[in-house]
Amino acid sequence: MKELWVPSIHWWELIFRSVLVYLFLIIVLRLTGKRQVGQLAPFDLVLLLVLSNAVQNSMNGGDNSLTGGLISAATLIVLNYTVGIATFRSKKLEALIEGRPQVLIHNGKLFEEVLGRSQLTRHELNSALRQSGCTCVEEVHTAILENNGSISVTLRKEKA
Repeated sequence: MKELWVPSIHWWELIFRSVLVYLFLIIVLRLTGKRQVGQLAPFDLVLLLVLSNAVQNSMNGGDNSLTGGLISAATLIVLNYTVGIATFRSKKLEALIEGRPQVLIHNGKLFEEVLGRSQLTRHELNSALRQSGCTCVEEVHTAILENNGSISVTLRKEKA
């Protein structure tokens, strides 16, 4: 019963490990693109699940106590809340962590290099265009890849 409550490593080490893993994951996930959870391909979801399992031991240092788990969880929640406040207050930090919106299409012209940098396929773009009610790139005034991974589409006005 003692191992349920008494961590096998110091509480400050649990916090330190959690902070390091959180920062590592923020950097890695920021570098890998802007897809949001609802837009994950099956391999993206598998990667996230395996990644969470892979970093678990580096966060808890082998500690399987309830107290250790609660300390790690509380650290992650507080850290996430703090990052949220910091990005709200600092536009530079927001751009660094969340990125900036990217213009994919402007006045019917597709920017292939932006599509490539954003790791979006033509199929994914076409799907977003269809969901917005258009059938081809030429019908689009603007298509913007937002910070959260969604694609905002504005249709061109009808020519008289």
